[in-house]
Amino acid sequence: MQSNFKPSKQHAVDPQQTAIAVLAWLANEQDLFSRFLALTGVEASQVRHAIHDPGFLSGMMDFLMNHEPTAMAFCEATGTPTDVLNAAWLHFSPPGLGSGEY
Repeated sequence: MQSNFKPSKQHAVDPQQTAIAVLAWLANEQDLFSRFLALTGVEASQVRHAIHDPGFLSGMMDFLMNHEPTAMAFCEATGTPTDVLNAAWLHFSPPGLGSGEY
């Protein structure tokens, strides 16, 4: 199922807007959304409030980025450049042990 979401110019520079776009796309992908909710333990009725939680956004971005075909499907469906998606993921993800940023 393809989303009708089209990113704006602001979308390219705002990781929060990219995360919202990811959530909107996931919500339209029933199987992926169900899996994501099951993995997070968040109920569908809680998502609207969870979008304000950086930990939720980090987990959502990890969920998307840890499966390249899913990340590419999001980019294709929404017209989001992969570098914009990657920048949003890096914004919400804490540095790992190999990053030298800890």
